[in-house]
Amino acid sequence: MTNASSSRPARSRPKGGRGRRAGARPASISRHEDPVRDLAFDIVCGVVEHRRMLEITLERSSCEGRDRAAAHRLAAATLRHLGSMSELLQPLLRRQPPEPVRCALLLGVAQLIHLETPPHAAVGTIVDLLHRRGLSPFAGLANAVLRRVSREAETLTEGLDDARLDVPHWLWSAWGRRARSITQGFYQEAPLDLTVKPGCDAPEGGETLSTGTVRYPAGTKMTELPGFAEGQFWAQDMAAAMPVRLMGDVRGKRVADLCAAPGGKTAQLLCGGAEVVAVEREKPRAQRLKENLARLQLKAEIVVGDALRWRPSEPLDAVLLDAPCSATGTLRRHPDVLWIKRPRDITTLVAGQDRFIDAAYDMLKPGGMLLYAVCSLQDEEGPQRIAHALEDGRWELSPFTEEELAALPRARTEEGYFRTHPGMNVAQGGMDGFFAARLIRL
Repeated sequence: MTNASSSRPARSRPKGGRGRRAGARPASISRHEDPVRDLAFDIVCGVVEHRRMLEITLERSSCEGRDRAAAHRLAAATLRHLGSMSELLQPLLRRQPPEPVRCALLLGVAQLIHLETPPHAAVGTIVDLLHRRGLSPFAGLANAVLRRVSREAETLTEGLDDARLDVPHWLWSAWGRRARSITQGFYQEAPLDLTVKPGCDAPEGGETLSTGTVRYPAGTKMTELPGFAEGQFWAQDMAAAMPVRLMGDVRGKRVADLCAAPGGKTAQLLCGGAEVVAVEREKPRAQRLKENLARLQLKAEIVVGDALRWRPSEPLDAVLLDAPCSATGTLRRHPDVLWIKRPRDITTLVAGQDRFIDAAYDMLKPGGMLLYAVCSLQDEEGPQRIAHALEDGRWELSPFTEEELAALPRARTEEGYFRTHPGMNVAQGGMDGFFAARLIRL
């Protein structure tokens, strides 16, 4: 799954860190267990060969604790740099090896260049991996290629435009002039953002951001923070926390949260005093929603059903629609999204988003509010969907004001939409890409 571009323009590397250039000692051919590399290999192969989401492979794995976290870190680093590392490998290979072997080589390069693993360990673990996976005929190739990468990393990476190579061509083109700024936050591991229940104190060690979100360093485990068991907070990226805040005062209002799991926005609405119906189609996700609200000691009416068909017993004051989308805005946390999604997926999602907007119209009373949101960077799923909804005259746009977005002024567009991307506020840890708009039913 190499990037379509194979050019080597002027170097642009928004990250630091190089593996050591010391020569690697001969790799061991032992076949001892290595759950970290095995799981990382399964994740990367799942994405590259089968377009299987990273989280699905993680959920199926029996690997736990530190091994699971280390495997996730290795796989994520590989996927973030997939295009540039594929470009680096091209001149080192006479012919393309089978895809699983290429995935193993990519893991090795990621260890050497981006995770600064000692060369003997980076090479040896990949050679061992190939033996364990029945790919022993390629062990010598891996040993030779990775040892050369360890010796010549600076030369091999010189001139690579990582940002351009690590984004599939169709996405880079779709993002237009925003593309390079989006990638500024791509290589940065996402921090932990918490929304704290009103009246509760945030755990120590966090930074309160301008929007009210409390941010902790990347790698912080929410479940280990004091107050977790008592339900004093929940994980929610600073951008994802904004749509509910942009709904204004919801006290006493009857609100439907469509596609509600895992429940962060439902919790915000409940804490704001709304009477909430949380609609979720998938039973496992609905169960997760129920469990999350129980921990937070919050209660909503939970409907397990299709939001396209469900209708309330009487018209609602507001609907929050965090619509199913491509999730390209979450690429900091989910770099697999870059390599799983295809242009045709956007076409399918767009049709579904229009149907959800139509369904929301039927749920609202005249004058009722629809807050439409997607964690997408694609114009088709954001501004174009709102333009389409306004065409038939049933909706009126209610632009977000400068005052409403005073905490994030760069997120307000000329049209009055809310729009963020991972390259915003990078020095403070960045944020997910989100789009939101407010419509009023006429």
